[in-house]
Amino acid sequence: MRGKQRRMSDKRNIRDHKLRLLAAKYELRRKLSKAFCQDPDLPSDMRDKHRYKLSKLPRKSSFARVRNRCISTGRPRGVLAFFRISRIVFRGLASRGPLMGIKKSSW
Repeated sequence: MRGKQRRMSDKRNIRDHKLRLLAAKYELRRKLSKAFCQDPDLPSDMRDKHRYKLSKLPRKSSFARVRNRCISTGRPRGVLAFFRISRIVFRGLASRGPLMGIKKSSW
């Protein structure tokens, strides 16, 4: 069962990586078009033109669609953004000690 789970997490991580690259590629275009759309000083035909450009960009190129995933297990929930690992993996690594500056507290 472990091998199948590992392959699934690899697939998820590859898909997540591709989505992040796509979002980064179109980030500047998307931000510029959004800024032009929201500027009230511009004429309405220019805003409409930029709104049309924004609608023609790929949907998957939005950062709102990027989901934080654990890089080791592919788990989508309970991910610590700074380390990009899930809380479960983080706890195991913290108790074993390979994370620099992190140690499991005990009292």
